[in-house]
Amino acid sequence: MSTNTYKSPLTSRYASREMQELFSEDTKFKTWRKLWIALAETEKELGLNITDEQIAELKAHQDDINYDVAVAREKEVRHDVMSHVYAYGVQCPKAKGIIHLGATSCYVGDNTDIIIMTQAMKLIRKKLVSVIAHLADFALKYKDMPTLGFTHFQPAQLTTVGKRATLWLQDLVMDLEDLEHQIKKAKLLGSKGTTGTQASFLELFDSDHEKVRKADKMIAEKMGFSDVFAVSGQTYSRKLDSQILSILSAIAQSAYKFSNDMRLLQHLKEIEEPFEKKQIGSSAMAYKRNPMRSERIGALARYVIVDSLNPAITASTQWFERTLDDSANKRISVPEAFLAVDAILSIYLNVVDGLVVYPKVINKHIMDELPFMTTENIMMQAVKKGGDRQELHERIREHSMEAARMVKAEGMPNDLLERIAKDSAFNLNKKELATLLEPKDYVGRAPQQTEEFINECVAPILEAYKDEMDVKVEINV
Repeated sequence: MSTNTYKSPLTSRYASREMQELFSEDTKFKTWRKLWIALAETEKELGLNITDEQIAELKAHQDDINYDVAVAREKEVRHDVMSHVYAYGVQCPKAKGIIHLGATSCYVGDNTDIIIMTQAMKLIRKKLVSVIAHLADFALKYKDMPTLGFTHFQPAQLTTVGKRATLWLQDLVMDLEDLEHQIKKAKLLGSKGTTGTQASFLELFDSDHEKVRKADKMIAEKMGFSDVFAVSGQTYSRKLDSQILSILSAIAQSAYKFSNDMRLLQHLKEIEEPFEKKQIGSSAMAYKRNPMRSERIGALARYVIVDSLNPAITASTQWFERTLDDSANKRISVPEAFLAVDAILSIYLNVVDGLVVYPKVINKHIMDELPFMTTENIMMQAVKKGGDRQELHERIREHSMEAARMVKAEGMPNDLLERIAKDSAFNLNKKELATLLEPKDYVGRAPQQTEEFINECVAPILEAYKDEMDVKVEINV
């Protein structure tokens, strides 16, 4: 283990092995070779003088990349693509002359980026659907459990624990819709040449425009895509990177919102993220159970949200048919966004799978505030017994203000109901008032809304992706 050089925490601490492999050098350069094979096969099928023997030689060395040769060559020529063309040619002397024929560097570079990003989006989709499935289970389990709702983090009307979870769910469902749309419209750059005009391919095919058009689509199909960009400069539009990272940013935003809510709920001691038997919450305060995982979601999410600005700026500052100021940036910004969101969803899944709910604490918080929320019902009951609505409204206002003052200034329990029971204007005793203190009577349609949302919006998603939900995650630290 090397400890004297920088190592990205995304690879050493957070992201899954599967996502790391997708963005590895090995995946990239093996995909380059697959693209060179697809190019050679297509050119042969469209009539160029390329032999089966040459293609067989290329396929024989598709995966055994001679990295030492490529690295040594790049030191000489300062060009990664040409270094790998050279290294492939060393292994394939018979096919050497037809490798990369008619292509420019972006043929392998950009097409590979699209292929890897598309695979990475599918991996993100798999984890996203798994989080949705676990949250749906949680929402249904707690759909009827009343809890104090908050606006401005001030006590408001009651909701249910399950209904609150549907708010987290809905954000993720919206993200999944956008992610799925991006995956479905994925297309390759194809074989467009140095400025996107396909001039080199038109020369190769003796000015046969139809063959050039066919080559574009044939290469895409060999690489598993149904379409290519209709027009391009040397590169695919960098708008694509911006669109994809915008979706990753949106997923990060949704996870961030959940993690913030979890941190607040853990402070209230109502719901906690999982806490392992030997886990240490604080180096100084041994009793603490810090919401470490939720905080990590927030930390990584913040990084992704800011990182998504990189391709947005790159897309807006490209010159004409291409400039190279995108390259170094996208080598960092795109993989790291995927690695970070992969980590975020792994942690999200881990947290949701082990949430601990404390019903007695939740109920205590409800009962601390419920007397204030019952005042409308109390007033109606008192009016039924002959009270004057306007007079009762003023008396409730006065009692409420004084009860609130005693709670906040003196630290006393909420005695609003006792005050009302003693006030003859209301003509209600403690037993009658107690019947108005059933929390489930104040949650509105929260249980029904939860069921309806899960059944109508989430269940079809889970059915559609039922084969993608077998996700096992491991939190490294």
